[in-house]
Amino acid sequence: MSGHSKWATTHRQKSAQDAKRGAIFTKLANLITMAAKEGGGDAENNFKLRLAVDKARSTNMPKDNIERAIKRGTGEAGGGNFEEVLYEIIGPAKSGFIVEAITDNKNRTVSAIKAILNKNNGSLGGPNSVLWLFKKTGAVVIDLKNYSRQSADLDELELLLIDAGAEEVEKNEDNWTIYTVPENLQKVINNLKAKRLTIIESSLSYQPKEELKIADQETQAKIANLYQLLSDLDDVSNIYTNAGE
Repeated sequence: MSGHSKWATTHRQKSAQDAKRGAIFTKLANLITMAAKEGGGDAENNFKLRLAVDKARSTNMPKDNIERAIKRGTGEAGGGNFEEVLYEIIGPAKSGFIVEAITDNKNRTVSAIKAILNKNNGSLGGPNSVLWLFKKTGAVVIDLKNYSRQSADLDELELLLIDAGAEEVEKNEDNWTIYTVPENLQKVINNLKAKRLTIIESSLSYQPKEELKIADQETQAKIANLYQLLSDLDDVSNIYTNAGE
């Protein structure tokens, strides 16, 4: 399955730690603002905004912060002219990275990214130099911590997920990630909620078509470091790589 899962899991863990410092709130506020700008401030009728708000709530982002970010997007409150930018990056061992950013100053954002790449064996790629290695997908992470680990129960759960609309299921110890085509994501989320499954996170993301095997531990460390440095940038909202073990 997806080669980016371990990096995404690491990023989720890092995001939980960042929430204690408030750093993740900046990224989430930008996601909310952008979604509200594109589709309006009603989360019931703006699925992208609902995803962003749900993600913010999962990190215990204060309600006032969420409402302020929505108003900034709809123009009810002052704020910069934010826009979404996608960067294609070639990393160590020709690994591919897709970086999604939300910024009010593209020159600042690209300069910060280039500074990191120049020191960490990376370079910006041209249009579709990396994007073709990935496919756009809907992803939902469900919590299995309180779920029975009996084989029969897990088999039943997998059938239930397929019935809910899952096209692929990636299994980890405490959570499973369900993948579906982007246009079915909302339906899958509704089906999972109806079946009383606990959703940790849901998003539209990029899934590698094929995992790039990285056996050398030194190279793995370089890729992990590059991933972390890029994800630490305030303007970066999401990051994906095809690098695996």
